Amino acid sequence: MSSPEKEITFGAAVKQAIAEEMRRDETVIMLGEDIGSAGGVFKILVGLREEFGDQRIIDTPIAEAGYVGLGVGAALTGLRPIVELMFGDFMALAMDQIVNQAAKLRYMSGGQATVPITIRATMGAGRSSAAQHSQSLHAWASHIPGLKVAIPSTPKDAIGLLKTAIRDDNPVVVFEDKMMYAVKGPVPDVVDPIPFGVADIKRPGDDVTLIATSSMVLVALSAADELAKEGISAEVIDPRTMVPLDKDTLIQSVSKTGHAVIIDEGCQSFGITGELASVIYDGAFDYLEAPIVRIGAMDVPVPFSKPLEDATIPNEHDVISAVKGIL
Repeated sequence: MSSPEKEITFGAAVKQAIAEEMRRDETVIMLGEDIGSAGGVFKILVGLREEFGDQRIIDTPIAEAGYVGLGVGAALTGLRPIVELMFGDFMALAMDQIVNQAAKLRYMSGGQATVPITIRATMGAGRSSAAQHSQSLHAWASHIPGLKVAIPSTPKDAIGLLKTAIRDDNPVVVFEDKMMYAVKGPVPDVVDPIPFGVADIKRPGDDVTLIATSSMVLVALSAADELAKEGISAEVIDPRTMVPLDKDTLIQSVSKTGHAVIIDEGCQSFGITGELASVIYDGAFDYLEAPIVRIGAMDVPVPFSKPLEDATIPNEHDVISAVKGIL
């Protein structure tokens, strides 16, 4: 019998996952800028410091390289730190610690050392935060051997994937779209960890496969609703994790539908859409009835101007036009 469900926001789901893991395991700590007294810049962590104290919810200076490095060291000594990067853009300041330390130490020590660190980073444009606070850099992390990368698109997935990340003995980067923190979704009373490398079919369909990540899953679902009114059945798939990637589910879906549109908010060039298209071409080429269409963000710094910013982000109409074009 399934657990009863409740509607909570994506932000509340992130907080719930962290709180449940901290109650379950006293080695879980959290570090980040303004996460304690302020509850985070997006206010989704309010109350955690009061419950767990400032020895486990640790406010840090504005020094990403420093406190990410502190998290790596804490992980090496047996703790399970969750490190928050206020904006995913600030990964650039801590890339040496993430790429050359966290991602490499287990390999370089022959498995004698583990680095069970979870790095939470925001992504996504749409709130006029301008070029330095609006990028979607998940392709960066996905390119680095030794890192796992999770990108939840629903409150339930946020809880399940975060729990898995925190319990993993390897470094995991979890990207959360800042524009989704207020979005609500159904969540059971009990949410178990969601295994990495298992895609989720958000909507079944027969005519075209829409593969989408993060907030683009909502865009794809909205487009699928509109396409259904015209008799077009779209299957919507959320990979949920880039590393490891569930290639089989993507290939099986496209082999069934014969058409694929890939939607991601990262810049299109050299990004996630290209990698996913490669997976499909390798595994389902003989079943394709039309070329794969990739829809990514415009290859420009994200503008501050709201009308210009919106023009850079994939939307429902882009997806509908792409589907009609290949059908």
